[in-house]
Amino acid sequence: MQNFRNYYQILAVTPDTSIEEVKRVYRRLARQYHPDLNPGDKQAEERFKDILEAYEILSDPTRREEYDRLSFFLQQRQKNNRKWNNGSRFSSKDMEYFDRFPTFDSFLDSLLNRRREMNTGEPTGARSRPVERTSQAYTPGRSKVYNTVKNQPQAAKRDIEALLTLPLEKAYHGGKEKIRLEDGRSLEVDMPPGMVTGEKMRLRKLGMNGGDLYLKVTVAPHPFLDVQGNEIYCKLPITPVEAILGGQVEVLTLDGLVKMNLPKEVYTGKQLRLAKKGYVDNRGRRGDQVVEIEIRYPEELTAEQRGLYEKLRDLESGLREILWDSESKPD
Repeated sequence: MQNFRNYYQILAVTPDTSIEEVKRVYRRLARQYHPDLNPGDKQAEERFKDILEAYEILSDPTRREEYDRLSFFLQQRQKNNRKWNNGSRFSSKDMEYFDRFPTFDSFLDSLLNRRREMNTGEPTGARSRPVERTSQAYTPGRSKVYNTVKNQPQAAKRDIEALLTLPLEKAYHGGKEKIRLEDGRSLEVDMPPGMVTGEKMRLRKLGMNGGDLYLKVTVAPHPFLDVQGNEIYCKLPITPVEAILGGQVEVLTLDGLVKMNLPKEVYTGKQLRLAKKGYVDNRGRRGDQVVEIEIRYPEELTAEQRGLYEKLRDLESGLREILWDSESKPD
């Protein structure tokens, strides 16, 4: 199989790594290679895409199991040089299934956009938003040809469903998104803003034989921003000096980096709010972004920095005695 990608190597984990650990590693790597923190760095952008793709597979038990089966299948086939013994754990049906995919990308398309028949009708769900796409959703490079055939039985219409994973920024802002279906079609869809996980889009006449296509949306986790309802939570690392003196700091939001006034003498765990920088609810109301302060101490100090901290310690010695005296006084 061409272009096989080892997702365990991409995330630097092992097949025994738990899903919780996979999520932790993903967040760490995503912070390192996120395009917002590496503007103009194409290599970092491609690395981030690989990390997100690996996370989509290894964080989902069903997808991970299917990926592991494929990986083991390819290893065994390489060892046996396609000569399978009777003791092989793979049946002829297994071999036929995996041999359907000449490339790893074709396997991935099937895994992430698994198609199944659906009952005809409107999508359900607390936040489902049926959206009809005719002119916006199309198959590039193909033209429609109409033929009149007499006495030819017409194939039954069937609705199908495909999975679509979106980055948080794309889900919030909306816009055009290219998708590939299991049957090989490539579509460009005009996504509405404010999509949420579990939401479905209905694309008329893009299913099988004129049926409808339903896109089920999953919003990928963001390395910095955590959506809870229509509010967004994030942690802001600051230095001890910033914590004491305050000042302007930059905070990542869905609208990009914004400047926030940091008050003096803040502490780890203190929460500040950025009004109207959250997500949107099903009524179109935008919430706030909650910024939680996290004081970070430098891991390594220069000689000059260490000298300044030592001077500060000497200046604080008298303050410590005052604090102890105030604590020892009776109420």
